[in-house]
Amino acid sequence: MTDLPETTERKLGLVIDLDTCVGCHACVIACKGWNDVAYGAPLSDQDPYGADPSGTFLNRVHSYEVAPEEGPPQLVHFPKSCLHCEDAPCVTVCPTGASYKRAEDGIVLVEEDACIGCGLCAWACPYGAREMDMAEGVMKKCTLCVDRIYNEHLAPEDREPACVRTCPAGARHFGDLADPESAVSRLVAERGGMDLMPEQGTRPVNKYLPPRERDRMPAAPALEPVAQEPRGFLGWLDRTLDRLPGGRG
Repeated sequence: MTDLPETTERKLGLVIDLDTCVGCHACVIACKGWNDVAYGAPLSDQDPYGADPSGTFLNRVHSYEVAPEEGPPQLVHFPKSCLHCEDAPCVTVCPTGASYKRAEDGIVLVEEDACIGCGLCAWACPYGAREMDMAEGVMKKCTLCVDRIYNEHLAPEDREPACVRTCPAGARHFGDLADPESAVSRLVAERGGMDLMPEQGTRPVNKYLPPRERDRMPAAPALEPVAQEPRGFLGWLDRTLDRLPGGRG
């Protein structure tokens, strides 16, 4: 069993705006591309162009049609990856210590050389955020791009997770949620950021911003008829057609 740190100096994580996510999957592709060549072993695919393809993805986007109490149904795109929980059950269940939570920033990682592929962490995660890489036989998960955010060889604007950097809608935000004055903390406070499945007691660091209420146009009033009988050109045409053989008259 692996112990969790009592406290962490920072709580690095993501804030995802469900109101602005357009479901384009750019974050999925950016995550796959970056993690396939950077941190850890590559993310494998099985029969990617066949009839039954599968593969390892650290970030996925699900789409749901939500029916509010008032108004028309609304399509919500829901990105999901590791939430880097404060009370991460995937860490405490790991028999080898391969899964661990860093005390300096709160990021949950997997030491792939120590992972035996037992799958206990996947069973323990209530969010389905762990993925077994079928080629490597080890568990994979979101790393918050640790090889980017601390990389001084990158431009400052690139020192954020690949999914955040590539999002065209600005729906993904990265920062320290332990700092109440950080941009992400202020965003959570202003928009009522919420935990995913808080009843699980995992205290996820990542937060979701709920969709805003959509503007509703008032129903247009019914128009009164201009005339009971057609007049002008249309009236003449109507009378002429009635006089033709087979007409209505």
